[in-house]
Amino acid sequence: MTSSRKIAIQRQFNRNSISYDTHAHVQRTMADQLTESIIEWKNKEFIDEPKILEIGCGTGTLTQMVANEWPSASITALDIAPEMIKAAVKRVQSEDDHLGTRNRISDRIRFILADIEKWAADAPASSFDIIVSNACFQWLSYPKETLGHLQRMLRSGGVLIFTTFGPDTFCEMHRSFNEVYLALGIEPQRHGLSFHSPLEWKYMLEESGYSSFNYKRSIHIEKYASVSDFLHSVKAMGASTSEAVTVSGHSLRRLFTNMYKEYEAKFRIQGGIAATYDFLIIQSVCDSKVKVFP
Repeated sequence: MTSSRKIAIQRQFNRNSISYDTHAHVQRTMADQLTESIIEWKNKEFIDEPKILEIGCGTGTLTQMVANEWPSASITALDIAPEMIKAAVKRVQSEDDHLGTRNRISDRIRFILADIEKWAADAPASSFDIIVSNACFQWLSYPKETLGHLQRMLRSGGVLIFTTFGPDTFCEMHRSFNEVYLALGIEPQRHGLSFHSPLEWKYMLEESGYSSFNYKRSIHIEKYASVSDFLHSVKAMGASTSEAVTVSGHSLRRLFTNMYKEYEAKFRIQGGIAATYDFLIIQSVCDSKVKVFP
């Protein structure tokens, strides 16, 4: 991914920082599941004052959850979008106002505005006990290299736990686009990101020096009133990047109009249309004896 593409992604999330939480129901569900995994690891390892790195903190949903569940933890929360950082700081300050001065979580959280792929390359080795990330790693330009940097940053016995989207995410939209392209006699293109499979993540983690790999996968179906509402929600979360290029002789509007019709015809359910989210929760550790999932 070029620097200009990264700038575009940063702008998308800046632009949608206010509306993000309103539409990010799926990301909240993923954050809940990720927090459960972190708690499970916490109960097994009994680290008194762990140092935690959160990658892609967004508006601070996971940051707040981890800080509340682990009162002794020191958290470094990083994001590429300044408006997201502002929203996260506001969330933490609101939590402080609710808890009172004796239990301030902001004293244990350091927010950093940075691109993880650049920042991690120069970060100190063995500086964190836990690295977590929720619905962020699909944006990595160089996932294997970045995973290697993160492995170097983990202390012995430390754990990387993250959620991301699997390859079946938005399968209804992709199937609908494929049908439209084929009907027009055009080679199908990918609208939206491509997502790695669990096996692909396993290979990248192994090649990056991790000694174990465990994952959980689940399919979550969301209902939207229409295809337009679905795409609006995705855009409002800042996730409107596409790998497709302009098709000569065919307008993008026509392609989308035909896709809408195909989607509505094939994937309508009671009260709206279905959209699949393929959840992956992945963990790898620096000590093969440590396991989060049975």
